[in-house]
Amino acid sequence: MLTVSVVDVVDDAVVVAVGRLLPQLSRSAPAPTRTELEEMVDSSSTTLLVARRDDDVIVGMLTLATFRIPTGIRAWIEDVVVDDAARGSGAGAALTHAALDVARDAGAKTVELTSRPTREAANRLYQRLGFVARETNVYRFEL
Repeated sequence: MLTVSVVDVVDDAVVVAVGRLLPQLSRSAPAPTRTELEEMVDSSSTTLLVARRDDDVIVGMLTLATFRIPTGIRAWIEDVVVDDAARGSGAGAALTHAALDVARDAGAKTVELTSRPTREAANRLYQRLGFVARETNVYRFEL
């Protein structure tokens, strides 16, 4: 059984879990510090969700960014990662459903995300949940 919750307080379990999970998503991104996690959790534009097993171990995380622009409230799912040992447990779907609920409650009409093609299981999950690939280009400018 999994429980998904919004992180309201950054405790040691959250710091350790993010430090353990993030390298499974990105080898190059350094784990955020406790202060950086606290800034994220305290921000009105980001929501950190975690999936916990019955024994309270965090096995997945997802960040939802919501913000207002002239055309409405936008919502983006970012940095979704489920621990290798928990893949296939439903954590990714549970986290995504919870993020959709948070976005809906915030007034967003759509939720977007990007996923590398090599993340085949994640792409299948998003399609199964109703996400549709868009015809667009994604650009990045390194600062």
